[in-house]
Amino acid sequence: MRHARHYIVNGRVQGVGFRFFAERSARAEGLHGWVRNLPDGRVEIHAEGERDSLDRFEHHIGHGPPRARVDSVERTDAAVTGHEIGFTVR
Repeated sequence: MRHARHYIVNGRVQGVGFRFFAERSARAEGLHGWVRNLPDGRVEIHAEGERDSLDRFEHHIGHGPPRARVDSVERTDAAVTGHEIGFTVR
């Protein structure tokens, strides 16, 4: 069953390769969705896939790439759109 989650990642997450890290992590888990920078310095993510894959993805983004500092990850369940194919950096 496909599930969807929306994430807002706070910390030093821009200018450190976080979006590309999230993209690689999502693709490795077979997730669909997107990641983008927000104007206030946070990163926003929409991901769809199997619950276990989303849990592992959430663990990865909670740590981030080596140069990042993740202070918090806000997670909300989202509606599955089914329109997302692949995972993209916006």
